[in-house]
Amino acid sequence: MYGWIWRKLPFGVPGKLIGSLLLIGGIAALLWYVVYPAIDPLLPFNDGQITQ
Repeated sequence: MYGWIWRKLPFGVPGKLIGSLLLIGGIAALLWYVVYPAIDPLLPFNDGQITQ
């Protein structure tokens, strides 16, 4: 899969490196701002109470 993505990215090695970083950043942002907030209420340890 990674080889296929690397071959499909344009503009030689510099473009492939920049494209790879943009893809990684986009996936990380999607997870951070969409997926994780959506599953946060479903997690069993998210009761909001701090006990000592």
